[in-house]
Amino acid sequence: MAITEHRDIEKGDNKGLEDLIDPLINDASKKIKDCDQNESISMVLISTAVAVCGSLEFGSCVGYSAPVQAEISIDLNLSVAEYSLFGSIVTIGAMIGAITSGRIADTIGRKGAMALSAVFCIAGWLAIFSSMGSLLLDAGRFFTGYGIGIFSFVVPIYIAEIAPKNLRGGLTTLNQLMIVTGSSISFLLGTVVSWRTLALTGLVPCIFLLVGLMFIPESPRWLAKVGREAEFERSLRKLRGAKANIFAEANEIHDTILTLQSLPRARLMDLFNAKYIKPVIIAVGLMVCQQSGGINGIGFYASETFQTAGLASGKAGTVAYALIQIPVTMLGVVLMDKSGRRVLLMVSSSGTFLGCFLTGASFFFKSQAIFLDWVPLLAVSGVLVFIASFSIGMGAVPWLIMSEIFPLHIKGAAGSVAVLVNWFGAWAVSYSFNFLINWSPAGTFWLFSGFSVLTVIFVAKFVPETKGKSLEEIQVSINK
Repeated sequence: MAITEHRDIEKGDNKGLEDLIDPLINDASKKIKDCDQNESISMVLISTAVAVCGSLEFGSCVGYSAPVQAEISIDLNLSVAEYSLFGSIVTIGAMIGAITSGRIADTIGRKGAMALSAVFCIAGWLAIFSSMGSLLLDAGRFFTGYGIGIFSFVVPIYIAEIAPKNLRGGLTTLNQLMIVTGSSISFLLGTVVSWRTLALTGLVPCIFLLVGLMFIPESPRWLAKVGREAEFERSLRKLRGAKANIFAEANEIHDTILTLQSLPRARLMDLFNAKYIKPVIIAVGLMVCQQSGGINGIGFYASETFQTAGLASGKAGTVAYALIQIPVTMLGVVLMDKSGRRVLLMVSSSGTFLGCFLTGASFFFKSQAIFLDWVPLLAVSGVLVFIASFSIGMGAVPWLIMSEIFPLHIKGAAGSVAVLVNWFGAWAVSYSFNFLINWSPAGTFWLFSGFSVLTVIFVAKFVPETKGKSLEEIQVSINK
């Protein structure tokens, strides 16, 4: 660089010398750059791996109630209503956690928020492990819910804030993948260990997270936002490499923060403004569609559903349920930027319709005492079709679209409303599921299949395709 600049100043003709020098300079520069890139990518990957321990914990909490329902109900003599409260109270805790997560993450930092979440989850698991009745059991479940409510906000935010642009998309999808992985692990372990032992396994991701947080940097964007300039530079340099030129990115981060600070603070009533109501309807509508399809009822109580259908034990179906989630979620990640969001949502909803319809049909045949040999197989097949279809689109795409469609200055307020609606829907479905099954198993699943049909109609009519568009282009297309 210095040699080139010198020649430009002197205006000399050094063609022959240039031919000898350039390959040496380029080769050395390439080696330094490659070494520096490896160093920076390693720290980003390590930091992401630590953060997604929170996502793994999220999945462990969500998947806990499905394989242990019968055992806990017998050991602690719980009624259907008491177990329904235990299964669903995690979502009430998560609602409160989600509401407070933004303020917590902005006050004590992204790392501090993740540490606080882990402490709540640890307290919750220990309460569940030591409980001898419903009171401590429910308190523990509530604490884990509060912890994962914070995780649901802060983990993807932290990953997005530390990742370089070329890695951001791939790394943020690890959040959803690890949630599914945690849920599947809970499903599988729950078939071979007691409910108290399964509660102790929930401590493992939290311990890894707390230890890992001591070795990874804080989000440089948060450090810049709170004015800790020296720590901001150290954090960004640690993430990008000791020899990386961080000045352009640092200036971009500062410019973004100044822009955010200059924008008017959005109030809740601003969301009903004509300019913003359409993206709010899309985001909230997708969250309603996601939960009304029954995912948290079917997922929370999968083992009991299989036993109700006539399986001698729900374990085989639960294992199959767990194994199918991870590869199908990975397939959905691959297809998201190829097939498009709308297509994936409609295919996914059509599949959840088919899965719920088949499961409902199996319960109908059982109630009519016809095709009894086929009832268990049809029920298991229906549930597996449902979870595979949900995992490929309806699980992740609504969250992605929510992050794309809101203008910057209302994203916080609008996102909070959408998340709150999602968790409220999760509570409503998970709490009412057992009562609905007692009312009519066939009717319950056909009700869910009806909501899946409404989801297809909603997506076709209201949801725009966001694939391959900038955020500005997306917002222009919504407001046409």
